[in-house]
Amino acid sequence: MDVELEAISTNKNNGSAFQPNDQVTAGNGDGVAYRIPGATEKELLLHVQSTDHNGEKMPISHSADNHRSIGNTYTSPEIGSVCTIKKTLNDIIFWKVRIWMVIIFIFLFIFAVVIVTLLVCAAIHEDTDENFDPSLFKIPLFFDGSFQMPNMVFSEELFILSSNQSKTLADICQEKLSDLYRSSPALGRYFSKAEVNAFRNGSVIVDYQLTFLMPEDQQDQLRNFTLSREMVYNVFRQFLYDQDADESEPMFIDPGSLNMFLRQQ
Repeated sequence: MDVELEAISTNKNNGSAFQPNDQVTAGNGDGVAYRIPGATEKELLLHVQSTDHNGEKMPISHSADNHRSIGNTYTSPEIGSVCTIKKTLNDIIFWKVRIWMVIIFIFLFIFAVVIVTLLVCAAIHEDTDENFDPSLFKIPLFFDGSFQMPNMVFSEELFILSSNQSKTLADICQEKLSDLYRSSPALGRYFSKAEVNAFRNGSVIVDYQLTFLMPEDQQDQLRNFTLSREMVYNVFRQFLYDQDADESEPMFIDPGSLNMFLRQQ
């Protein structure tokens, strides 16, 4: 007599048998199995659940996805704050205008206001010292003096002021004195002219005259302070010490030779 043997599979849990359509839980060796009647192999694979060591069921595919999701969504508080700020700045206020555009516009507007204010202030600012009427300066004040040019050789022609040599040298000296006093912040408005009266021997000694004009209502104050002999003299002397001419040049003026006195009227 022939005997037909049926293959029996085990799940290695205490030897309990199960059929091919059985679905097995992984546990602590309790060998409990359950079957989904009429299910296909694909349905079983999609429906199967794995359990932890205490027998609790957990979807295998979702478990891995959850771990990946946790790793992807974790961010530090600093990164989260930056993202929040970026999102806030990109919020639309109206039409296509965003918050960051409004902030930049405000800063540019403030900058433009500051620049315009500075320009306006500079345009309307008036220096009271520069506002004066030269026609009121009628009272003359004269200073006479001399200085020496040690590198220049004196000639007989310099005795005659109408000679070409005298005229040329006089023009140079007068221009230098005029530029000096007109550029002075304190004395420039009062300065009228500089003249060369004579040349004398001793290398070359130049006799000069300075003329200043004062307003009548301020003449006493100006004589004692701004247009005092000390002030006019010191401006000239400082110029000589600061002069660019080399000491060996013919037009060099010896600072120690400078003389000046106020002409009494």
